[in-house]
Amino acid sequence: MNIKRIAILGSGSMGTAILSGLLASGFPSENVSITTKTAESAKKLADELGVNALSLEGNTNANQDAVQNADAVLIAVKPAYVVEVLKEAAHKLSSEALVISVAAGITTAAMEAVLPATVAVVRSMPNTPAIVGRAVTGVATGSRVSDDQLETALELFETVGRVVVLPESQIDALSTISGSGPAYVFYLIEQLTEAAQNMGFGEDIAAMLVEETFAGATELLSASNQSPAELRKQVTSPNGTTMQAVAVMEKAELAKIFTEATEAALARANEIAAGK
Repeated sequence: MNIKRIAILGSGSMGTAILSGLLASGFPSENVSITTKTAESAKKLADELGVNALSLEGNTNANQDAVQNADAVLIAVKPAYVVEVLKEAAHKLSSEALVISVAAGITTAAMEAVLPATVAVVRSMPNTPAIVGRAVTGVATGSRVSDDQLETALELFETVGRVVVLPESQIDALSTISGSGPAYVFYLIEQLTEAAQNMGFGEDIAAMLVEETFAGATELLSASNQSPAELRKQVTSPNGTTMQAVAVMEKAELAKIFTEATEAALARANEIAAGK
């Protein structure tokens, strides 16, 4: 991996998921600096993972201290704070540093505007299955990124799953599918579990039935050379029980609901980009 030292600003679920993948790939923990809100969380990360963890609670310059001598800086704070954090740390960045953001809605142009002219920016959109090494990450480059720097970003995200390089104009759209997608799946699992309970299954059995069905169906899809539509048709016998269930979903215009849902998510991403 081209990265020698990395700083991770923010220790939420995404920052720590990528940290875990990075360390699991063999990256030396002593070459990682990560910032956290509290001294307690900093101590836990340092004790458990051996990284250099800096707390904003005890050091208002923690972000600046973390980025010094780092050739890659992962910005893993909430979108509303990205530009503020970059402004704060900009003067401490290495002149050839690669800044990588995982925030929705914040463009590479907005980030480049507050950084030194030599600092390259990559915008990414991983999803939460990064926690278990099954992420899908979309990556878009800013105007200053070299081929080697893009390769560095790809190597980083490949430690937590699969990566696709896209034009930046598609990153927000990707966020509505793979970025928000796990929430859609969890919501469907919630609803089907509730339906199972309404049919008389106990809470534990209902959860097992639904969760294992989703996991098994996904694994079957991954192992098969068939499309989801083909696999669905195999389960859907003519005039059978599954056909009746699917007919109800089609009547409810499920496809239209997903289109409207993803369009609403994209509209919100555009609002974030506009500072709303």
